[in-house]
Amino acid sequence: MQTFLIIVLIALMIGVVVSLVRGIIAFLQANKADIEAGGVRQKELQLKQNRMMMNRIMYQAGAIVIVFLLLSLTR
Repeated sequence: MQTFLIIVLIALMIGVVVSLVRGIIAFLQANKADIEAGGVRQKELQLKQNRMMMNRIMYQAGAIVIVFLLLSLTR
């Protein structure tokens, strides 16, 4: 059981890193010209940033739950 939870925890941590990197890439793509123009591309990048932030938060919450379960199983 603990091995399975550790594997799930590692997968969630990888998900956090991937979501963080994808959000940063979307942030960097929003250059100054797009911000000033306020075009459709800027809105798409903002939506992508928001999705990546929500994904990261969900992965982190899942990882916290798994760590809690691991700690309660070891006691």
